[in-house]
Amino acid sequence: MTHVTVVGAGLAGCEAAWQLANRGIAVTLVEMKPARRSAAHTSDDFAELVCSNSLRGNDLANAVGLLKEEMRHLGSVILECADATRVPAGGALAVDRAAFSRLVTERVRSHANITVQSREVDAIPDGDVIIATGPLTSDALAGAISKLLPDNDFLSFFDAAAPIVTAESVDMDCAYYGSRYGKGDDDYLNCPMSRDEYLAFRDALRGAECAELRGFEDSQVFEGCMPIEVMARRGEDVMRFGPLKPVGLRDTRTDTTPYAVVQLRREDADGTMFNLVGFQTHLKFGEQKRVFGMIPALRNAEFLRYGVMHRNTFLDSPRLLDRYYRLRTEPRIAFAGQITGVEGYVESASSGLLAGLELARRLNGLQPLDFPPETAIGALAKYVSGSASGAFQPMNVNFGIIAPLDVRVKGKRDKNTAIAMRSLDIIDAFADNIG
Repeated sequence: MTHVTVVGAGLAGCEAAWQLANRGIAVTLVEMKPARRSAAHTSDDFAELVCSNSLRGNDLANAVGLLKEEMRHLGSVILECADATRVPAGGALAVDRAAFSRLVTERVRSHANITVQSREVDAIPDGDVIIATGPLTSDALAGAISKLLPDNDFLSFFDAAAPIVTAESVDMDCAYYGSRYGKGDDDYLNCPMSRDEYLAFRDALRGAECAELRGFEDSQVFEGCMPIEVMARRGEDVMRFGPLKPVGLRDTRTDTTPYAVVQLRREDADGTMFNLVGFQTHLKFGEQKRVFGMIPALRNAEFLRYGVMHRNTFLDSPRLLDRYYRLRTEPRIAFAGQITGVEGYVESASSGLLAGLELARRLNGLQPLDFPPETAIGALAKYVSGSASGAFQPMNVNFGIIAPLDVRVKGKRDKNTAIAMRSLDIIDAFADNIG
């Protein structure tokens, strides 16, 4: 039986291993946990997420919603497990994080064609290999990879994870349930702030002490997950036009719209833990407790996890990788996940799916299955492997990188929906071909 090594059991690695194994390829999935963990790891299970809403929106008029639906049509194990562990979150695909990771681990470990090895990889394995070690690739393996690359073509940026509090510690006299504009059920817990409370909170954020991180500057923060304290420094109303936006969150108790609203989102199926939406932060833990405690509903909050900041490392992929995420100079080596420069968990799993599918087809003597830029999967691969203007930066999937329609459709939502329908027709044809 043909054999492939997949390094890393995050979302991308698990998806790649699954797609290969389902097509008769023997897979050795190597994961360094539990012997060693990176700064982002908290459990021994595979496919860890930093928050319940890491998989984001589920609407087809949203590009990440389209990407997820494409993956569903292609038999994604990540989406199967996500749908099975879903928790209420309006139009988002939020999951019980622990249950999700546990289910992915069980599915992958039980596959007859997958053998799991628990050890750290410090050299590129022989034979066909997919490296899906994520944005916190160990120094030893990063050093081995860099030897393959001209000019050590690794880049880096910073992203952050938000704090989690217990539900019982939220002051319900100062909070109310409700989704924006009443869409979905009452999936969010809203913590209103008056103008004076908001301005005092912003001032405290601006002066709060950050944890030490050599080389960190505001310009290095990836805009998609900007720390809350950076937002506070960028202008008085930046937070009110971002995660603290009050529009559509009318307080039903007072029949008024607050000046600012901090939203809490369920972190588990039982609703015992809540994530502070948009509150990625690099503040010291003590400062987080002090400053976030200025939010009236969180004055007595019990923090189960404080926000943390991570360095993310990725390749200069437009110069190094082809549209199958393979190293151009040595095609037996493919990459998947955030190390390629895709940004986001869904995008990472998508790259693992494509890399696994294409490698399985090559090993089985079949022609490549070229996902066109009319699909979200193909557009993302094209962005990563295409020629970028200026410095290459990580990218979330978006309709701007998907090929436009041949006909004019009025209205952004209708246009995006039409693009999604066209894409799914193409994906379904692919699904018929690959089984």
